[in-house]
Amino acid sequence: MPRLTVAQALVTFLARQWSERDGHRLRLIPACFGIFGHGNVAGIGEALAGPAGAGLPYHLCRTEQGMVHTAAAYARMSDRLSTLACTTSIGPGATNLVTGAAGATINRLPVLLLPGDIFAARPANPVLQELEDPRSYDVSVTDALRPVSRYWDRINRPEQLPAALLAAMRVLTDPVETGAVTLALPQDVQAEAYDWPEELFADRVWHVPRARPDDAAVTRAARVVTAARRPVVVAGGGVIYSGACDALRRFAEEHGVPVAETQAGKGALPFGHPLALGAVGVTGTSAANEIAAGADLVIGIGTRYSDFTTASGTLFGGDARFVNLNVTGFDAAKLSGLQVVGDARESLAALGAACAGWATELAYRASVAELGQRWAAVADRARHADPDARPTQTAVIGAVNDAAGPRDVVVCAAGSMPGDLHRLWRSADPKSYHVEYGYSCMGYEIAGGIGVKLASPDREVFVLVGDGSYLMLPTELVTAVAEGVKLVVVLVDNRGFASIGRLSESVGAQRLGTAYQDRSAAPLAVDLGANAASLGADLIRVVTIEELRAALAAAKAAERTTVIHVETDPLVTGPDAGAWWDVPVAEVSARGETQAARAGYEAGRKARRTHLRPA
Repeated sequence: MPRLTVAQALVTFLARQWSERDGHRLRLIPACFGIFGHGNVAGIGEALAGPAGAGLPYHLCRTEQGMVHTAAAYARMSDRLSTLACTTSIGPGATNLVTGAAGATINRLPVLLLPGDIFAARPANPVLQELEDPRSYDVSVTDALRPVSRYWDRINRPEQLPAALLAAMRVLTDPVETGAVTLALPQDVQAEAYDWPEELFADRVWHVPRARPDDAAVTRAARVVTAARRPVVVAGGGVIYSGACDALRRFAEEHGVPVAETQAGKGALPFGHPLALGAVGVTGTSAANEIAAGADLVIGIGTRYSDFTTASGTLFGGDARFVNLNVTGFDAAKLSGLQVVGDARESLAALGAACAGWATELAYRASVAELGQRWAAVADRARHADPDARPTQTAVIGAVNDAAGPRDVVVCAAGSMPGDLHRLWRSADPKSYHVEYGYSCMGYEIAGGIGVKLASPDREVFVLVGDGSYLMLPTELVTAVAEGVKLVVVLVDNRGFASIGRLSESVGAQRLGTAYQDRSAAPLAVDLGANAASLGADLIRVVTIEELRAALAAAKAAERTTVIHVETDPLVTGPDAGAWWDVPVAEVSARGETQAARAGYEAGRKARRTHLRPA
């Protein structure tokens, strides 16, 4: 029986875990990102530096939040079959994990968090960075990770480690349960030695199943589908994670059902397909939203029906029925849907076979194609604005999309850019669009880009980030440079929080606190390009769209991370499909703007449907 410290046993175990689906095997935890402090350097740090760490390469990040974003992006690009471990010290290192963990869990992405913790033996209280709670000495800052973790455990004795490790790996590889997994590691326990059973360190393969749907559920769903005249598919991220894009295309083509896409599902059907409606919901296209509003049946596949997808419950008609294909019963039951619980690829194949011989009318498909062409013309105008005018955000997106190859990836997360991207980006590959919009976390972009590039080093990665989001977490540029991870970062500078500025104005708050200015309302003399260069990235400044196109070509040819800084017009917005989003407006106000906004809010709220009708 090998005698190892708890940390050495942990690292040895992680290096021998594998995932498998459809005969394809991957390292489940191929690397560990971290920042060391007194709470993990003597335990996990020593283990990673010694023989145990030979199978688990270590990478230094600059922020704990950033490392979780990197791990989540890596997991998303790996279809949730592989992820990264993240280790921190106790105190602020541990609490800095919370935002990233919440984003991972909300987006159903596996990440493994290994924060240090206070002494299990309690030799003195309080130790440095201990949160004292008079209710119990067992309360620690790592408890803050409980509500944002799908599995959480504190290892107070070496004997507890094997069961906790197996439980953690189970959750990481379970498509239904996956999300952030936290193993809190008291610093004295990390360094404690123990005689471990040999079997703990054998290679272990975690088989990720393709759950097949219940035959009776498929039969019930087929009866509803074949009775529909105006069906529409809403494709979510589950389509892509399942590798069900080909199955979706076959289903759409055989039965003549148009496909609209959520943020996570964008690219499930490539741009240009005659049945591809593009983005749906608040950030959707007019084509997708018009078809969705008139649909008598919505077939949700791998979607969790966020408020942006449903336009806060106002998008779909009151008579619409729902058939939901989802690996989780929790999501399949939403909107009173008829539940087909199972893997998206398996469920689509079964439903398609059960609907054999049925298809929508040609006139319906023709209307879908016409609406799609009409929207494409609107999008073209936004994507290719006047080259002599000050660049707009939509024209920047068009230029980046034109520069990107069919397998290249765009990464974004927050502000107004995700909405414009959802409407305007033209995806040729299911993995070419990577926008974190479940948590819409400012600061995700650069860290997420690193995870994307690590998972797919043969793809160019274009990080589109606004100035507000850039300022939240620019330091991961240092990580990209240090690790030799080449990114093309397009820093879109509009001198403030443009998205929230417009939203603020729409609810009567008149852009309070959304412009970058000093107390005298003078613009701040902040040079974000110089900041990026100081962090080690190559910098190209551009003023026009034509200069941007040339800079993108140069950045693609470069071997290092390049930041392209472009200032855009903050007052020019992209095309709007007119969907409503529920942002409550003050019911009582002395401001006329707020009173008018409240009247509009009340009108919008009246269009909400309950969707309680059984399918």
